[in-house]
Amino acid sequence: MVLLEFAMNPPDRGQGLTDYVARILDVIDRSGVTYRLTPMGTILEGNFDAVMKVVADCFHALEPDCARIGMNLKMDYREGGESRLASKIASVEKRLGRKLIT
Repeated sequence: MVLLEFAMNPPDRGQGLTDYVARILDVIDRSGVTYRLTPMGTILEGNFDAVMKVVADCFHALEPDCARIGMNLKMDYREGGESRLASKIASVEKRLGRKLIT
């Protein structure tokens, strides 16, 4: 199972990037891949090919009218099919003995 966090945008479009971010999130939401939106990016969870296809589809959604596209991406693979999107946070909360504000 892969956890992949990424942020993608056209850096040459100034500060108003909401339309481009919304376009990307539409692709992600329609993909069927499990995800979590954060203020600084989006985390995808699934098999390698599925999450990489979502990243590629997001790129292609911006490509027609964006001469420049920037992306930050980090990925963690762990053998097995158990979801870690919530369990990684739960593990830390268990260690602390309290819920975190997430």
